[in-house]
Amino acid sequence: MNGLEISKQFYLEFGAAAIKEKAPHLEHLLAVGLCGSGSECYGFDDEISRDHDFEPGFCIFLPGETDRKDVFLLERAYASLPKEFMGLKRSLVSPVGGSRHGVILLEDFFMQKAGTPNGEMSLFDWCKIEMSALFEAVNGEIFVDNLGEVTSIREKLKNMPEDARLKRLASNLLICAQSGQYNYSRLILRGENGAAQLALFEFVKAAINVAFLLEKKFPPYYKWVFKAMESLKTFSKIKEPLEFLISTENSEEMAPFKTQIIQDISALFAEELKRQGITKASCTDLEQHAYSVNDFISDSSLRNEHILFCV
Repeated sequence: MNGLEISKQFYLEFGAAAIKEKAPHLEHLLAVGLCGSGSECYGFDDEISRDHDFEPGFCIFLPGETDRKDVFLLERAYASLPKEFMGLKRSLVSPVGGSRHGVILLEDFFMQKAGTPNGEMSLFDWCKIEMSALFEAVNGEIFVDNLGEVTSIREKLKNMPEDARLKRLASNLLICAQSGQYNYSRLILRGENGAAQLALFEFVKAAINVAFLLEKKFPPYYKWVFKAMESLKTFSKIKEPLEFLISTENSEEMAPFKTQIIQDISALFAEELKRQGITKASCTDLEQHAYSVNDFISDSSLRNEHILFCV
């Protein structure tokens, strides 16, 4: 069983009964689940994950206006749960960043992850927030949500406004063009192999963002992005080429091959942009597509911001 399944089973076997016994008058306010930081919330945990910050546990979300005495009752209920489950021991405090489980005021959780207590954000906020933070706000699973508020906020945060998506796409497409289609080959010609590799890193980071944005998904924290790419419908196929770009040398024989990979990925992006009807450019030059995508933004204030506004 993975961490999310263990968490759910722990709640069903022990958590639900403890809450009903010690705080039955609060059940109608509660949402219970597992989301946020940690590979188990992403569904990516494995045996290696269990060397730190891994335990049977879940989150109990309460509205911010809940009386402190009632919060304490729930904290006691959670503390009373078995200290070991399925061979895994619970810890009182996480070694890094405090506890990720237990009783959490839902407004505090969403403020920490998304900078909003209720899922409401301005268009410009949507352009500036880290997409990996949004991923953590909506990942995992909510097992039960009696008030419905946590689910409602998560649904709001799953749906990035189209103008914000377009601005982010324009910004990242331009970086792909500058770093991959332009700078990489010029740096190779100059013999600047270190700088050429940095250009590849910039291209790959931006290309990952483009892939997720085109599929209307959020990329996770950097160490999980390649793993998460496996779930993409259209662009899972560029995972290995992107890994190849940043994990191989820039030799005289390899550089032309890498240049072709960049062009092939750029062509795939151009094809999908045209399929979605968000570009008028008819080439594989991602700089032209970047400016064309920007022209599709409805909000004039955002459209007129610098094209790299989102990075």
